[in-house]
Amino acid sequence: MATNKIIFGAGCFWGVEAAFRRVKGVTNVTCGYSGGHTENPTYESVCSNTTGHIEVVMVEYDPAEVSVETLLENFWNCHNPTTQDRQGPDIGTQYRSVIFYFTPEQETAAKESMHRLQRSGRWQDPVVTKLLPAPQFYVAEEYHQNYFKKHGIH
Repeated sequence: MATNKIIFGAGCFWGVEAAFRRVKGVTNVTCGYSGGHTENPTYESVCSNTTGHIEVVMVEYDPAEVSVETLLENFWNCHNPTTQDRQGPDIGTQYRSVIFYFTPEQETAAKESMHRLQRSGRWQDPVVTKLLPAPQFYVAEEYHQNYFKKHGIH
């Protein structure tokens, strides 16, 4: 089975990970850090707002079972893409909304999806989500992986 991958930042990665684990066709979801300037960041360093990294999830998926458009809809539905550096009670640059794409097709789909969302009127404020080529991805510490399942949440 050939899989593709895409990286999403939509607030605390625990909830984002759980939201994508439920999508049929998603084969793996890994919590991590991306988009910053520090090599091998830790949770503590990312939370210090000095690394430039974002809490993200790398979503691996089977394109024969789930489209990138479906993944994008899930992304838009699991957070508020109009709040800068904040999701709910979580505040900081590590919580900014971002899509890191690996292919030109993902980039096109993300742009079209974001434009459709903005035109839909669902959000009064403008969408602040950044669309960027995928940078280095650093896997988060083991205790962050599958956090909700480990703690009996959801």
